Amino acid sequence: MELTERKKKILKIVVEYYVRTAEPVGSRTISRHMNGRISAATIRNELADLTEMGCIEQPHTSAGRVPTPQGYRLYVDELMEQRRLSEQETEAIQAALQTRLRELDRIITRAGQAAAAYLNYPAYVSAAGKSPLTARRFDLLPVDESGCIAVIMLSNSRVKSQLFRLGLPLESENISVIANILNNQFTGVSAIEMDRRLMALTAQISPSAFLLLSQIASYAGDLLEEQQRRIITAGARELLKFPEFQDAEKAHALMGVLSDEKDSLPVPEESGPVRILIGPENVADVLKNTSVVVASYDIGEDMRGLIGVVGPTRMDYAAVIARLTGFAEGLSRLFGSPALPPGEEETET
Repeated sequence: MELTERKKKILKIVVEYYVRTAEPVGSRTISRHMNGRISAATIRNELADLTEMGCIEQPHTSAGRVPTPQGYRLYVDELMEQRRLSEQETEAIQAALQTRLRELDRIITRAGQAAAAYLNYPAYVSAAGKSPLTARRFDLLPVDESGCIAVIMLSNSRVKSQLFRLGLPLESENISVIANILNNQFTGVSAIEMDRRLMALTAQISPSAFLLLSQIASYAGDLLEEQQRRIITAGARELLKFPEFQDAEKAHALMGVLSDEKDSLPVPEESGPVRILIGPENVADVLKNTSVVVASYDIGEDMRGLIGVVGPTRMDYAAVIARLTGFAEGLSRLFGSPALPPGEEETET
């Protein structure tokens, strides 16, 4: 049986009215939505045909019709009008998606600050993936004629989003094509592989579609590198209390590592609760005259956390190890709870 334009319009009315009201839809309601241009008898015949086709069903003999899963599928595939997000909705979505990440940053920032204050050494806290990070899923949400939000779920279940504007109209077909390409070819691969696959698509899609695709792929690649390892430091000024770092040049170089070159801080791969790196055992030259003590904690979600302190080799190792282990165990318990605790907005100092 053919699904005529009239049947499609009636099905669209049934789906949208039922979604809005949760009430079965009768012929009078449909007639009213069609401005009375079609007789009740004709509407009943069309409803009977749609029922026979499996698009709608009648829960009770005297009730109206409700959509079936097949009817919803047809509506989604062919009848649904694309909805644009309002500016308020866009802002709300971005805020919601960032909440979990802000909570993680808040907790590890406070942990670093507490460790530095309690142990009297500069501290750093790291959150890193146990396995290589990839993109798990891409969703593109149209905002207006020239913009869309790319929502990216990473393999560690974190979600990031970014608004992209091209300065030229975005066709809805292009957005669908790009979303399909991203999900089929850019998930489960490294940032380097993303670049390789992007170059292979240069001549296969329109220039405007490729421009948006390249921007999203570049953003995703940056995310993979950024999110693979997160390090927050605190208490760099604690170094100035030690006579070993009264030399301004030596202190400046080490404080630079703690503020601007965090990737130089050790993130041991070896298993075990505590690692101690004394003097030359540190790879980075600037750390050759220091000791670093690092303890592991469990974040969950395929992530591994480290909390460490940096100080002179003249360190009370027993006290540092005991206290740092206590911080690590506390963080493991905290991240093992069902939800992160609420907190106030952080202010930078």
